[in-house]
Amino acid sequence: CRLRRYPHADAEGAVRQLRGAVDGAAMIATDGVFSMDGDVAPLRELALAARLQKAMLYVDDAHGVGVHGPEGRGSVAAARLGIDEVPLQLVTLGKALGGYGAAVLGDDALIGHLSETARPYLYTTALPPAQASSSLAAVKIARREDWRRDKLGALVTHLRGAAFRHGLELLPSETPIQPLMCGDDARATDMASALETLGYWVTAIRPPTVPDGRARLRITLSALHTHAEVDGLVEALAVARDRAERRSGAAA
Repeated sequence: CRLRRYPHADAEGAVRQLRGAVDGAAMIATDGVFSMDGDVAPLRELALAARLQKAMLYVDDAHGVGVHGPEGRGSVAAARLGIDEVPLQLVTLGKALGGYGAAVLGDDALIGHLSETARPYLYTTALPPAQASSSLAAVKIARREDWRRDKLGALVTHLRGAAFRHGLELLPSETPIQPLMCGDDARATDMASALETLGYWVTAIRPPTVPDGRARLRITLSALHTHAEVDGLVEALAVARDRAERRSGAAA
């Protein structure tokens, strides 16, 4: 198995890599929602690329399931695609569903083959029955309670508007992952520390997790948050930014 990387969210780049590959089975792999930038993969374009190049499209939708698409069915459903276009998906039972573990989704033949040959599956301890049952209950709740997704979308819009008014540079994400760019590693860690003293836990993401010069604070929203809490967070972010700028100016 030979791995070739294509440019981020670039269907044409994926096609170029497939054209240069040796003959044989091929797969295009992508996240549904990218965990660091919060952007959504161009799944329809990637599905077309996979069909034209006779490749399988695999989508890791850990950050999409429960949040995106009709009934929270994820990024693939949001893109109006199905099992014919995306034969293989991975979904987490954590994150939106609140548990742990994951599931691989496909047709009967593919899942039957994987259950007999996939070493990580064969040699991993199965979920406890209680955890499996709670995950099933979480799926049912996610499917029927659209108000959670509606509220989450409203919180994202509210956060972005408030951040703009305070001059805070968020990446152009419409998902609950809202990265605030800091650029400098020290600035990101300084701001995260300042936020902690103000009562907010926001993770600083630094290289090598992200490229040099792309350090950021990774803000993640939940349907349990309130508009007032989002307002408080934005005010704290502005305070943390101003402290970091003063510290940077003093050091210079």
